[in-house]
Amino acid sequence: MGIKCGEQADNPPVRALYCVTLLNAKALNGGIHGVTCSAFAGEQCEVNDAIPRPQSKPQKAATPLLEVRNLTKSFDGQAAVDDVSLTIYKGEIFALLGASGCGKSTLLRMLAGFELPTQGQIVLDGQDLSLVPPYQRPINMMFQSYALFPHMTVEKNIAFGLKQDKLPRAEIKDRVEEMLSLVHMQEFANRKPHQLSGGQRQRVALARSLAKRPKLLLLDEPMGALDKKLRDRMQLEVVDILERVGVTCVMVTHDQEEAMTMAGRIAIMNRGKFVQIGEPEEIYEHPNTRFSAEFIGSVNMFEGILQERQDDALIIKSPGLVHPLKVDSDVSVVDGVPVYIALRPEKIMLCEEVPADGCNFAVGEVVHIAYLGDLSIYHVRLNSGQTISAQLQNAYRYRKGMPTWGDEVRLCWDADSCVVLTV
Repeated sequence: MGIKCGEQADNPPVRALYCVTLLNAKALNGGIHGVTCSAFAGEQCEVNDAIPRPQSKPQKAATPLLEVRNLTKSFDGQAAVDDVSLTIYKGEIFALLGASGCGKSTLLRMLAGFELPTQGQIVLDGQDLSLVPPYQRPINMMFQSYALFPHMTVEKNIAFGLKQDKLPRAEIKDRVEEMLSLVHMQEFANRKPHQLSGGQRQRVALARSLAKRPKLLLLDEPMGALDKKLRDRMQLEVVDILERVGVTCVMVTHDQEEAMTMAGRIAIMNRGKFVQIGEPEEIYEHPNTRFSAEFIGSVNMFEGILQERQDDALIIKSPGLVHPLKVDSDVSVVDGVPVYIALRPEKIMLCEEVPADGCNFAVGEVVHIAYLGDLSIYHVRLNSGQTISAQLQNAYRYRKGMPTWGDEVRLCWDADSCVVLTV
């Protein structure tokens, strides 16, 4: 039995908005094959069970490569990185994600050997590298600026590290040709960096970083110097290259979209500590703190107090809502202690009537619509005065009966769409 969007309401536009929200979530996670939707024609919209739930990319048997053990780095008595521990596996692309000053770049510099830890260990493939100088580590780093030698050709830039290692000339030549082929830059071998586009310079920098076959590759804001359109394309291209080579990679970024697109796992950092480590879907759908929920994607946040415990749900009363929140949760909640309820905009639906249980329902006025091309963000001011956001795909926004500026709307959401956060 599929998910029947028509079960949400009898009004076609209302059903359509529910379907659009569901299909949008499916599309964001790899496509919507097997979906049929004709809600505007008065029919039901069905998402077949044949569609698999979004899954992470299949992983090989996890073999630890890098272990960070209780690592701390202090400057003038202030901890930039504060007692963090982490295991990264062979072939993994791992992202350190956080705002400026959170400690992610300091951690990356310690992995590279440019900073020595105040305490703790960095163990790579069983070898303690904590005090090993950068040039003796089997680690390469690609900088945000790419740091290409402007007076050298593409070919000579890639060969530089190999020549420093005094490898045989024939071996250097073969390896450079292999790297040029890997990044599709054979025809640009004799050009200099100023004769290349931003994306081409990035490919050369990546080829140079991979030429020495490092056990660990470090990427410092790898897409920071590119415009958005090129950045989106290069994210997938770089991931493809890294996966073909099979190198283990740690990247630093402040861009959540970049981290979620490129990395198999993400560590969110704040004030020198790891807030949450997990796969992109896990962090987005199941944040463990308010910081994680608000840092990744958009979220509506309600503060509340436990009102009632049911067998499979919690009933939360929030001053931001007239009707109580019903939440599927196994989180331990203490009576009388405030909790926070996180609700993503794409989880919100239009509805006509108050649900039978009187929960998860709100009435408000559309005060702003942000047009983003493929979708629009509706900002709705509730009767309580709190403003929340909901998403609608623009393919359906202009259909008859869909809300616009100044309209009163009735919103509802499922109990399993909410996440209870105690911190």
